[in-house]
Amino acid sequence: MDGLGYERYGAQGGDWGTSITTLMARTAPERLAGIHLNPPLAAPDPATFGDLTEAERKSLDDLERAKADGSGYAIQQTTRPQTIGYALADSPVALCAWIVEKFQAWTDCDGHPENALSRDAMLDDITLYWLTGTGASSARLYWESFAEVSSWFSDSTVDTIAVPAGCSIFPRETPRPSRRWAERRFTDIRYWNELVRGGHFAAFEQPGVFTEEVRSFFRLVR
Repeated sequence: MDGLGYERYGAQGGDWGTSITTLMARTAPERLAGIHLNPPLAAPDPATFGDLTEAERKSLDDLERAKADGSGYAIQQTTRPQTIGYALADSPVALCAWIVEKFQAWTDCDGHPENALSRDAMLDDITLYWLTGTGASSARLYWESFAEVSSWFSDSTVDTIAVPAGCSIFPRETPRPSRRWAERRFTDIRYWNELVRGGHFAAFEQPGVFTEEVRSFFRLVR
């Protein structure tokens, strides 16, 4: 941001951007007016396990289900990224299957990704990776960083972020920390909203709703 001439700015993150935005806030808090996250990465608080809300219980169940049934891609890309990388760089069918499976699993689509994203939109995304040959290299950050980042939402949260934060929780996202869990890590939450539609790729699935969420938060801190 120094190279672009910005001394103070806001940051927004979803997916890996959530981790990057959080690290920006941890590294240079004095430069950030605020951060907007979908979702905030914060571990469940064991002290609340005796009086969990229904939403917190479902969040924990979904997190365990994701670990048991949906984490194979992350383990592969964290430990042996180049093995799958050859297939992703060699075959458009392999690349399509690898990406569309996540659209099916992580969007709010009732099992059919075209309920959330048009076929053209999905093909545009896949084509971007194919034409640039980045199916493997784009995922190398798993090998570099996933062990640390996954601990932020599955183990104890050891660091705190004091930069003003806005949090948008989409119902088909995993993880989905409750506000009281998130407040253990993000100590100045100015905006919190739990949406009724949308999943992991919120900006892609629900661009209008997502844009209004970001605007609603930054109106409070600009």
